Amino acid sequence: MKKMMKLLVVLIGVGILYAASMLFLIVQGTKEAPADNPDTLLILGAQVRGTSEGNAYPSSVLKERLNEAIHFIEENPQATIIVCGGQGKDEPDSEANVMANYLIQHHVDPTKILKEDLSTSTKENISNAMEKTNLGKTVIVTSDFHIYRSKLLARRLGLNDISGLPAQSNTSVTANMYSREILALGFAMIFSW
Repeated sequence: MKKMMKLLVVLIGVGILYAASMLFLIVQGTKEAPADNPDTLLILGAQVRGTSEGNAYPSSVLKERLNEAIHFIEENPQATIIVCGGQGKDEPDSEANVMANYLIQHHVDPTKILKEDLSTSTKENISNAMEKTNLGKTVIVTSDFHIYRSKLLARRLGLNDISGLPAQSNTSVTANMYSREILALGFAMIFSW
């Protein structure tokens, strides 16, 4: 029985150490500053809501990303914008289509927007965007908790001139998203090569 307790204590300790390490890296990503004069602004998708293609709209997490991007686009009109995200089985339209529509409704030049609408993961977002065009100096726009993993995956895919623009997460979803990201980051570090 004592051996089982010791093993349990060790496992709990390892779990706490793992979670603290991942959380440290995630928080470091939230402090990221975007590069000046980027060639490309890569906006990563998130959940889309609605009941049909005609009334699809961005979730609160996606809207935070898009609003952050809009401010940056105003200061960097030279950047090509790539909106990334396919259509999940529970989504009425692709994330890329909804994102492009939102940006256009907020006076972003539609000729500057490219859509990557086939991806189902962060790694696919980046990989598929790289196939669309030469990204050059790239700023990834995503949620603050998602910056570190996104940049890690981009570097592993060969995109080295990269920085992040973190969209601050709404406090009502922060704990849930950070908890999920702790697991996703560990998975990416081990399996996403």
